[in-house]
Amino acid sequence: MTLLMLATLLCGAGMIGAALVALLTRQTATAVLAAGLLSLFASVLFVLLAAPDVAMTEAAIGSGLTTFLFFYVLGRIRREDKK
Repeated sequence: MTLLMLATLLCGAGMIGAALVALLTRQTATAVLAAGLLSLFASVLFVLLAAPDVAMTEAAIGSGLTTFLFFYVLGRIRREDKK
């Protein structure tokens, strides 16, 4: 088995693990972080599959912006509940 195949399998296993954590956890923050990690694994997988433009987009939008927006909205909702 080549190194590329091994890295791809490890990335896929990490994606499955992060998806399971995101689905099965009871804490919202943990689920959001696991979803961001899933997206980060996807961007690494895109680099391994020789698609750097897709990888950069996935890392910027999927991992970065979406995770930030989830936490921002979660903070706004919690502040509204305290009022």
